[in-house]
Formats: sequence, structure tokens, C-alpha cells
Amino acid sequence: MKRILVCLDASPRAPFVLEVAATLARQVGAGMCLLRAVGLPPEVNQEMLVHAAADVLATMTSEAKVELEALAAKHPRSEIEGLHVHVGTPWDTICREATTLACDLVMLGSHGYSGFDRLLGTTAAKVVNHCDRSVFVVRPLPERVV
Repeated sequence: MKRILVCLDASPRAPFVLEVAATLARQVGAGMCLLRAVGLPPEVNQEMLVHAAADVLATMTSEAKVELEALAAKHPRSEIEGLHVHVGTPWDTICREATTLACDLVMLGSHGYSGFDRLLGTTAAKVVNHCDRSVFVVRPLPERVV
């Protein structure tokens, strides 16, 4: 294994996902490519985007890049091969980037949804079902009862 695509979002679990990925990368001698897929929420008024799409997308990608850089700064630069921010449907962007960057493994977190979200499918489930690479889904550690 030479390269791991680590998919991060703005959730509080992103640092944990990156830490798990970094540990695995060190153990197998792989580099990491960090990816942030910026999706447009369905609530965004499409009419507004017609008039201000460039500004909205530039702001969203700029903020995502800053967040990704902050996460990456906690790890040695030698472990990280690149930072990538793309606008698109997250699961599709992840699958395309895994191929484009010739990654051997895709790592991403899971919200652990149930019910309605299981029926429609989460980003993690869609990546598992559509990606042509192996996918490692990182779940939060279970709370320990003492």
C-alpha cells in the first residue's frame, strides 16, 4: 500500500479519522492524500447560485481548505502527499479522486445513522458500494463503562 485517500469533513470526528489514518499509514509506510469534498446543501437557493455561484463556491472551498490545512498541520509534512478540496457530491467526488490520485485505500468516517438514513444511504455507504478501491470506514470508539 502506497497511498491512502483520507476523506475529511467539518465534523468533530474528522481529527479522529485523520489520526486513525495516520497510524495505519505509518505502520504500512504509505503516504496520505487529504480530501475535503464540498457539497452544496439542498437548501441553497439555485436562483442565488446563478447570480453568485463563483463567490459562493470560492468562499466554501477557501474555508474548507483552511480547515483541511489546520488538520494537516498536526501531522508531519512528510506523511501528507497533498491537500485536495473539490466541489461536488461527496461520495462521487471521493470515488473519482481515489482513482485520479491512484490511492490504494479510501478512509472516511461514519456518522452511524440509522432508520431513514440507512434507507437512503450515507456518504460512507455510497462510497463502499461505488468505489473501485478498498474502503476503510472509521467509527467512533464506543464509550467504555467503568
